[in-house]
Amino acid sequence: MQLEFLGTGSGVPGKFRNVSSTALKLLDECNSVWLFDCGEGTQQQILRSNLKPRKINKIFITHLHGDHIFGLPGLLSSRSFQGGNTPVTIYGPKGIKDFVEISLGVSKTKLSYKIKYEEFSEAGVLFDNKLFKVVAETLDHQIKSFGYRVIEKDHQGELLVDKLKEAKIPSGPIYGKLKNGETVTLDDGRTVNGKDFIGQSQKGRVITIIGDTRSNPNSYKLSEDADVLVHESTFGKGESRLAHNYYHSTNMQAAKLAKKANVGKLLLTHISARYTGKMAKELQNQAKSIFNNTKVVKDFDVIDIPFDKKV
Repeated sequence: MQLEFLGTGSGVPGKFRNVSSTALKLLDECNSVWLFDCGEGTQQQILRSNLKPRKINKIFITHLHGDHIFGLPGLLSSRSFQGGNTPVTIYGPKGIKDFVEISLGVSKTKLSYKIKYEEFSEAGVLFDNKLFKVVAETLDHQIKSFGYRVIEKDHQGELLVDKLKEAKIPSGPIYGKLKNGETVTLDDGRTVNGKDFIGQSQKGRVITIIGDTRSNPNSYKLSEDADVLVHESTFGKGESRLAHNYYHSTNMQAAKLAKKANVGKLLLTHISARYTGKMAKELQNQAKSIFNNTKVVKDFDVIDIPFDKKV
């Protein structure tokens, strides 16, 4: 599991930061890539990465401001020409379907795959299967904006083969039943409970992605005990009033949230073009004074998310 940042700037594309888009790479888990926001030029950023557009099967939109959605029509179109023929599901606030359908319709774009739209206007569970659950919460922005909490289900413990051998339980199809936690009767008459031969389960990881927002209580709900928190940082220390007026957050507010919510790592993105070079580093250092495990990400940064919380 990895996060790859395709765009880390705010508002408009810049020389060093493209506008918002973050890829959650789940290649080992389910051979998929989930995209969070798709600002203008996202497909160009993908060309400079190792991502394959055909692997993108879910796109989560935080809100409908242009710097978060203007790249969608181009990416969806190009995906057709790059071997993508499997369906894509787009999750986002009401209006995202109209934006995509009108853009594709006016340009007479024909896709080789189907798009499924999951529009919503309130908090709730958007997706839930045996591997992952995705929860959305409303945030506080100029228009309806959402944050996402991606919850990986716990991994079943491994079958303790050495313990089975010590118990002189013969190998074969019976191992599969025991791994499923079934109780089986052996040829010698013994009854064996599979749960006694399965190791400790591995707790799943949690990734929280906060869209554009003022500081608000729902951000805590999304972030509590997350392994990684991706949070906007449009403004810096001493700019809380500006952040509030423009419906955004500061690096210090994000750091305070990370500390309060007991997250593993804070990744600051949506960086204003005012913060370049040393100034961007200063944003990071300011936040680290509150929450040490903080990083201001830049375009094309790839962050591994191991099972150990302190990544």
